[in-house]
Amino acid sequence: MAKFAIMGFGTVGGGVAEVLRLNGGAIAEKLGEPLSLQYILDLRDLSETPYADKAVKDFSILENDPELELVVEAIGGAKAALEFTRRALLAGKHVVTSNKELVAAHGRELLAIAREKNVSYLFEASVGGGIPVLRPLSQCLSGNRVQEIVGILNGTTNYILTRMVQDGVSFDEALKEAQAKGYAEQNPAADVEGLDACRKICILSDLAWGGEVRPEAVHTQGITAIDLRDVAIASGAGYRIKLLGRALALPDGRLAAYVAPHLVPLSCPVAGVDDVFNAIMIRGNAVGDVMFYGRGAGDLPTASAVMGDIIDALQHRGSPRKLGWDRDAALVDFDTELPLYWYLRGDFTPPPGSQILSDGAVIVGPVSHREAKALVQRFAAQVMLPVLR
Repeated sequence: MAKFAIMGFGTVGGGVAEVLRLNGGAIAEKLGEPLSLQYILDLRDLSETPYADKAVKDFSILENDPELELVVEAIGGAKAALEFTRRALLAGKHVVTSNKELVAAHGRELLAIAREKNVSYLFEASVGGGIPVLRPLSQCLSGNRVQEIVGILNGTTNYILTRMVQDGVSFDEALKEAQAKGYAEQNPAADVEGLDACRKICILSDLAWGGEVRPEAVHTQGITAIDLRDVAIASGAGYRIKLLGRALALPDGRLAAYVAPHLVPLSCPVAGVDDVFNAIMIRGNAVGDVMFYGRGAGDLPTASAVMGDIIDALQHRGSPRKLGWDRDAALVDFDTELPLYWYLRGDFTPPPGSQILSDGAVIVGPVSHREAKALVQRFAAQVMLPVLR
């Protein structure tokens, strides 16, 4: 019998317990032995729940139990979660998490501890919720040189933009709807300002190219300034506005990574991904383009990915999969070294060579971010967004 614990019994932690309840027999069959939930570490009172006999409030109980093999970290954030993850790994326990903030900021350190202790630190659910993308990226696509990763990495912002595009709802109104439906937090900054997508593109880049991309090094722009006028212009020209995380391997071996709302041509599969769904497109030099699509959040979808990691870690006792990054990534300067096409809107004469849209909008490029900002100043343009090409 394999024994594990859950730290944090909110949406994800509760979902993991529910998946075990629903599918325990099938999980035991795949694992080759029963999987037993021994402890739930949470500050809340669980005495009125079916898990009252498993509730503990002292992490050292988990840390010092020699029969406990694995811990699921579902606390969130990078404070208590970081301390408890370190201690669990140092105690020789596998750790599985969905915590993208922790993995993006501290994954390099935690993976190094896991290697030293010959245990697994796995985080499939940290990107794309229930969408299996990290394991295919690190294993199934390992025979490729990854050239580009681009995707819709946040369901909240995709829901908001879908409502703006399809129904002409303003950003503020769509955000209120998302909050009412539970898609957005009362403080939605991590979603609408692009921070959540930033952490996820960092993790994808780390795995794809083996060098650490720090979140603070990634140019990040959210969707708070998106206007219905630009949504309409883009739609009329054959584009959809989507918040994308994007990373590219450049010919000189350096990487570019950034997050921003883009004009995405309708010919691109990502353009048709709506509502709270996520999609991640990976381009390899052998496989070409592949896309991973599904629900990027929610208790059971995320718990599905967590449970997959639990089974993987326990099936590889003593010989964990090689996973991680152990060096700094060489990044280009987004402001000056990455030529892109740009959508500009304002009351100005279109510059020579630009693609003229409607209502004072044009597409220019390829030019750098700094050069595009100079054009904005020169023409007193009101809007500047990258165009995916």
